[in-house]
Amino acid sequence: MENSSRFFANTACQYYPCHRGLKDFNCLFCYCPFYLREKCPGAPKFLDIRGRIVKDCSGCVFPHCPENYDVIIEWIRKENEQREFSEEIRRKAVKVETKDKGKQPHEN
Repeated sequence: MENSSRFFANTACQYYPCHRGLKDFNCLFCYCPFYLREKCPGAPKFLDIRGRIVKDCSGCVFPHCPENYDVIIEWIRKENEQREFSEEIRRKAVKVETKDKGKQPHEN
């Protein structure tokens, strides 16, 4: 598969591939956006290490499958819509005017 905005194979990485068994290995989400979530579309294991729960994603390839790009982007979009910012950040935020009032500056 060719590198693009939807796919990136970092074959120069010392850990590439960090998971086995995929023909097209997408490194775009090297750090899984679902890692901090208890429930995710992947297949993690949860380990109890001396009373501390650790999410083990070593057997999961969900974020590395090119066909899951749209699912991940949609999840990030929904999470971002629900995000709440502190008053401090709201005071620091720079106002940006857009031509189309319904869209954010980064949207096409």
